[in-house]
Amino acid sequence: MSQRSVFLFQTTWARWALPRGISGAAIAAAPRGWPGGSMASQPHSLSYVGCNFLRQRLVLSTLSGRPVKIRKIRAKEENPGLRDFEASFIRLIDKVTNGSRIEINQTGTTLYYQPGLLSGGVLEHDCSPHRSIGYYLESLLCLAPFMKHPLRIILRGVTNDQVDPSVDVLKATALPLLKKFGIDGEGFELKITRRGMPPKGGGEVIFACPVRKVLRPIQFTDPGKIKRIRGTAYSVRVSPQIANRIVDSARSILNKFIPDIYIYTDHMKGTSSGKSPGFGLSLVAETTNGTFLSAELASNPQGQGTAVLPEELGLNCAKMLLEEIYRGGCVDSTNQSLVLLLMTLGQPDVSKVLLGPLSPYTIEFLRHLRSFFQIMFKIETKPSHEELQGGEKVLMTCVGIGFSNLSKTIK
Repeated sequence: MSQRSVFLFQTTWARWALPRGISGAAIAAAPRGWPGGSMASQPHSLSYVGCNFLRQRLVLSTLSGRPVKIRKIRAKEENPGLRDFEASFIRLIDKVTNGSRIEINQTGTTLYYQPGLLSGGVLEHDCSPHRSIGYYLESLLCLAPFMKHPLRIILRGVTNDQVDPSVDVLKATALPLLKKFGIDGEGFELKITRRGMPPKGGGEVIFACPVRKVLRPIQFTDPGKIKRIRGTAYSVRVSPQIANRIVDSARSILNKFIPDIYIYTDHMKGTSSGKSPGFGLSLVAETTNGTFLSAELASNPQGQGTAVLPEELGLNCAKMLLEEIYRGGCVDSTNQSLVLLLMTLGQPDVSKVLLGPLSPYTIEFLRHLRSFFQIMFKIETKPSHEELQGGEKVLMTCVGIGFSNLSKTIK
């Protein structure tokens, strides 16, 4: 929704809301569902300060239907207000919803968001090259199962960078996690058609997700033992030999622990290689009980920082995977907030999941879940008794709120 349409909507609202002879008090007392009384019956809006956790707040606002107001967004910085990638994210939320009301002040330091209904459908979106497609995809994974129509969206931009989870990792870890909650079917896919590295991007990803009326509760407390490691070493607009060098160096560490290792090399040419050169590696360890733990590294963007040797990158990424395995749990640190959200929205039944140490992002997400859904998790620390069990684990337990996708069309 453009700023102009928002403004027009507000002015028409202002003109229409107070017909001649009706007082403001009468509107406040109007029954729920009567258009003029909607502001009185609106759920209480939540207020936040600062630019942190913007995605969490907008996603939870959309799912809970509670308006949210965020003030003082980078108010004291030299360049105040929302950044390009945040504005692009707000545009994406506007595309997947119907009837959302978004108000941003002139300086961009205050945002008011009144959520509409999740509509879905076939869409396209150009993501900001300042953040990778994973930044946008993480939120779409939370919203997609609750659309009115199955979502099929083409996202364009940066597929792999050093900040956000790459599309490869989300495909290998988040999709199997959604399947555990019953979100599965023929129309469930995440495909990279073009790779794009920072700073110019040029990548393209297709994401399709079916809709579900309800989610099933899960009991996911035994991670199992690591049985195999898979990975992708990708290179774009550089020598194809670089990917092989990455694979050899990563295997030199991982082969000491497990024999079943397969790392694919993905060298894209021509138009499918995006606009900037780069290379990287994503690794995923799969356990006997269907847990996926991931790690990834990408080269420095062209013209930024010192050049990274492919051998060094492969070694470091393998060590990061071993560290993630040490942290353990049934869900890796990238997807902690996703699993907690899906547990919250599940049926009114007990869900349990065993996680590794909670990341600061997840801790803030738990606070937001309490604000938007009034739900509290039971958190029990599980010290590792055996030597080979890795770090301390946290058992998260909750009773789902029984969230139901009312807009799902019955066929």
